[in-house]
Amino acid sequence: MSRATQILAGTTVLGFLTSLWLYLDNRSLHDEVDEKVAEVEKLTPKPSAAPAADQWLDAKKPRDGKVALAATPQPSLAPAPIENRMDRRARKMEEFSAMFGRNEGETEEEWRQRVMPFMQAALSRPRERTAENRRFAEEKAHVTPEQSARIDKAMEKTYSDLLDYTNKAVKDGQLSPYERNVVGWLDYAGGLGGILNDAQGQVGKILDPQQVKTMADSGFEWGEYLGANAPWEKITAPPVRKD
Repeated sequence: MSRATQILAGTTVLGFLTSLWLYLDNRSLHDEVDEKVAEVEKLTPKPSAAPAADQWLDAKKPRDGKVALAATPQPSLAPAPIENRMDRRARKMEEFSAMFGRNEGETEEEWRQRVMPFMQAALSRPRERTAENRRFAEEKAHVTPEQSARIDKAMEKTYSDLLDYTNKAVKDGQLSPYERNVVGWLDYAGGLGGILNDAQGQVGKILDPQQVKTMADSGFEWGEYLGANAPWEKITAPPVRKD
């Protein structure tokens, strides 16, 4: 297996996990902004129907007719708690676990109905991008519709092997939403490299060497395409978290 394929295998799985992480992180940031805006709006005095100046003057007029001036207290926001980098990492890990982990008493089907919309949203853009990249690269390499269909057929076994391998890693805790198991991720990526290397070998039996080279020279990577377009929706739910 080439070094480039091993590196690509690692970036494929980490890219998949990062896509989900960033989607969650982006939603969390939007929620934080909304909360701060709501706090500011709550503390901001709302204008009354009557002119504010007249009401203030009436309230401050003593019996002698002179106006007494007084300082108006300004609203203040409570200082936000200081969060260092490690605190933020731990908080994001908890949020990730809460969203993609399996709750006590939650069935696999219930987990799937809850998690799959987020997973599909996170993968939507990478799938569109890699599909467009493949279309462009195949046109440049003059790949025929028949060759493209044969590649799709060959990829069915790759997807099946990839899902079986991933589901086992989830069951064994190698890939877990409950901890940052970097060693487990790297071990998983090593086996993933073998699956992707076999897939590229299948492509080499369908396309001629010049076509393979032309697609690679265009910047297209089969590993990236397979990583984004694998049917991750069929992934097995993780075990229930044990505290």
